[in-house]
Amino acid sequence: MTQVQTLTVLPEESETRLDRWFKRHFPIVGHGLLEKWLRTGQVRVDGKRAKANQRLEPGQLIRIPPLPEDEAPKQAAKRPPVDEKTARMLRDAVLYMDDDVIVLNKPPGLAVQGGTGMADKHLDAQLDALMFDRNDRPKLVHRLDKDTSGVLLLGRTVQAAAKLAAAFKSRQARKCYWALVVGVPKIRQGRIDAALAKLPGRAGEKMAVDQDEGKHAVTYYRIVDATLKRVAWLEMEPRTGRTHQLRAHCQLLGTPILGDGKYGAAEAFIAGTGISRKLHLHARALRLPHPRGGWLEVVAPLPDHMEGSFTFFGFDEKAAGKPFEAFDDDQK
Repeated sequence: MTQVQTLTVLPEESETRLDRWFKRHFPIVGHGLLEKWLRTGQVRVDGKRAKANQRLEPGQLIRIPPLPEDEAPKQAAKRPPVDEKTARMLRDAVLYMDDDVIVLNKPPGLAVQGGTGMADKHLDAQLDALMFDRNDRPKLVHRLDKDTSGVLLLGRTVQAAAKLAAAFKSRQARKCYWALVVGVPKIRQGRIDAALAKLPGRAGEKMAVDQDEGKHAVTYYRIVDATLKRVAWLEMEPRTGRTHQLRAHCQLLGTPILGDGKYGAAEAFIAGTGISRKLHLHARALRLPHPRGGWLEVVAPLPDHMEGSFTFFGFDEKAAGKPFEAFDDDQK
C-alpha cells in the first residue's frame, strides 16, 4: 500500500472537475474506484466530503487515500533519478529559499509540467533535486511557459503551497515581466483589457481575443526604452493569469514579442542582426505575502540570450527602476 497523499490545487486548475483532476494526476485510478472513495469519504477536499463533479479552486487540499499496489502508477512508485547535471542546474537556479519557499530563476526551454512525448524532461519530474534536507518534494504553485524564463515559485510544504496558491487566486501576488517586442507601441503606457479564448481546431495551445466567449484578461504595460521604431523594451504586469496572456496581448498591440513565432510568425524575428531567435519574455519579479507573514519579493536576472540582446540594443537594466513602481497607482 502507498501512503495517504495531500496535493494542492494549482491556479491553472481552477474550475476543473474533481474526477477530471484525478484523471490528470492519477490516470490509472478508474471511475469505479474513485466513486467508491468518494462514497466512503476517503477522498476529501479541504477536509470535507466531495463529489466527482465538484469544481475545484486554487489552494484547496485534496486527500488521496493509499493506492493498492495493483492500482498505484508505476511512475509514482519509482521515479527515475535526476541526473547530476540537471540537479546541479536546478540548484544553481535557486534565487531564494527558506523553510516554506523555494524561488527559482527558470531557464528558457525548460517545461514546468509534462505533456505528450515529454517523458521526464520537465521540472515537475525533477523536483527531487530540490528536496535538500527534506523528505518531501517541493510543490509547484504556478507555471511559466516552456520558453519563458524567470521567477518560479515552489512551496516546500503542503500548507505553504496552499497559502501561496491562495495569494495568486486572490490576486495579492504581483508579477512583473520584461519583454523585447518588434516595433514600438503607439501609446507609451497603458492598460490592455482584452478577453482571451483558446483557438479551436488544430491551432494547438494558442489564444486569441474573443470579447464574447473569452475569459477576462488585463495587462498593464509601459515602454521602458526603444530603438527608433525597431524594438521596444516593455515592462508588463498581468492582473489575470490566462494562458499566453502577455504573448497574445503584445500581438494585439501590433508588436509581437521578439522570437515568438507562434503569435507573430515572421514578424516576430529581425533578419540579419545575429539576435537570438529564442523568446524574449522574462518573469522579472514576484511580490506576494509570505506564508508566515510579511511580504516576499524576488527579482530574477536576465537569461543569457536576453542579456545579449539588451547589450546589442543598448538597453540599460537600471532604466526600469524598481519592479512594480510604475504601476503602483493602478494597483490602488
